[in-house]
Amino acid sequence: MSRKRSRCIGILTAGGDCPGLNAAIRGVAKAALHHGVKVIGILDGFRGLVENRTVQLDEKMVSGILTLGGTLLGTSRDKPHKMDMGGKVMDMTGVAVANAERLQLDCLVCLGGNGTQKNALHLHKTGGLDVLTLPKTIDNDVVGTDISFGYDTALGIATEAIDRLHTTATSHHRIIVCEVMGHSAGWLALGAGIAGGADVILIPEIPYDLRAVADYLMERRHHGKRFSIVAVAEGAKSAEELRQAEREKGKKKLRKNPEGRHIVLQNGLRVVQEPMASRIAREIQQLTGIEARVTSLGHVQRGGGPSATDRLLCTRLGTKAGELIARDKYNVMVAVRGDDCVPVPLDDVAGATKTVPPDHPWIASARLVETCLGNQWP
Repeated sequence: MSRKRSRCIGILTAGGDCPGLNAAIRGVAKAALHHGVKVIGILDGFRGLVENRTVQLDEKMVSGILTLGGTLLGTSRDKPHKMDMGGKVMDMTGVAVANAERLQLDCLVCLGGNGTQKNALHLHKTGGLDVLTLPKTIDNDVVGTDISFGYDTALGIATEAIDRLHTTATSHHRIIVCEVMGHSAGWLALGAGIAGGADVILIPEIPYDLRAVADYLMERRHHGKRFSIVAVAEGAKSAEELRQAEREKGKKKLRKNPEGRHIVLQNGLRVVQEPMASRIAREIQQLTGIEARVTSLGHVQRGGGPSATDRLLCTRLGTKAGELIARDKYNVMVAVRGDDCVPVPLDDVAGATKTVPPDHPWIASARLVETCLGNQWP
């Protein structure tokens, strides 16, 4: 069905919270309002759409939110086709689409990461709902875009944390392991590790060998460098772990919980193992004899207001979304390509993850400044 012009859109934020969400909401809303489009805010992600919880966004509502962290709309990780409804997981796609039609939405704008891209595409393909998305994640792992909003802010936070760890590591001649977010992609750990001058950086894309790491750290000590910083992405795995995973594949004896710790099923009981970064610190201390400590940045990386770079990026992405809506250009993600913001088909985005290529220039730079990446010496 063709339309001359969009008259009403919905906007929601889904997945984890992230610096820049409010700035992006503001950008989309202001641009849409400029083109005469009514804007409805959907509360708490896709669950709010299913439960029909909304608020109208006008100039007053989005004024003054550019610098604020979090999201004024709230968020959740609920999927429209797999939603917990009173203890029972149900497919609520039909309800979500019916509510969108009841609200007379021409388009649903979804701000989120990889999961949100998939959920938005599902609503379009299964329910016929026109959608438009913006890439949000501190992991920077959404494909099709040079960068996702939230990454720059988190990169600054993680870098500052590593900077601060240098002083205590130097004072006590310790090894400090700093765990950074990044389940499947190492962009944040790699970027913060390089910017913060970490001596070792462990990322999911490069399986590590702790004995090689320990040898490297001992070599540093022999050359008079009496402290070291190890930046590790939460999804980093050793070569041995990967081999073990292959052996255990299909046996369902090992899986991960939301905190990134392992749950081992033994005789029907669940045994929660120590966090990965803690284990790495303990084993490094055993291998080197050097005192090691661990710091996990956790949700600190996702908190607070957005950086100036992210504020600018969110405004550019949001206003581009408003332009596309005014032209009835739907079912795309607004991506950053060089100096431009461009529409990318959701089919090319959903279900994929942007990981760090082994030949990426950052990898080469890290090795040239004598950073150990876990698998070999620089």
